[in-house]
Amino acid sequence: MSRSPSSAGPRWLDAGELKTWQWFTLLLNELPHAMGRQLQRDAQLSYLEYYVLAGLSDQADHRMRMCDLAVLVNSEQSRLSHLVGRLEKRGFVRREPDPADGRYMHAILTEAGYSHLREAAPAHVEHVREVVYDALDADELRALRTISEKIVRRLGDRRPLNGE
Repeated sequence: MSRSPSSAGPRWLDAGELKTWQWFTLLLNELPHAMGRQLQRDAQLSYLEYYVLAGLSDQADHRMRMCDLAVLVNSEQSRLSHLVGRLEKRGFVRREPDPADGRYMHAILTEAGYSHLREAAPAHVEHVREVVYDALDADELRALRTISEKIVRRLGDRRPLNGE
């Protein structure tokens, strides 16, 4: 019979694993900040604001229920509501009751929001390319995708990405 990890005691990280973990957690902290700085500088958007606009633009009708959008961008609904409110004030998003079920609200990408996103996207994609893609060769990029998929699935996240 195998022992559970709790009865066997903690499985401490060895020196190599600890160094990997430290670099990985540094990446998890630094990458969103780097993306956010570029977006703020070039498009006057936070990283999450850009992610919301991009998520809405990926929908055929440029709309999503707020609860579904919260899942997509991994945000609590109250935080997302404040963020969408800021985007509404800028004319990038509007909210309407769901015509099929008035208990739900839709966030809808406006023409102004779509236009702003299209203007912001080229510089953002170039920044992503410079920071991530240009740093890795083809084999490393495939490994990064495989590793990312494995860890996300292990966390229980089953959200489909575009084209999958």
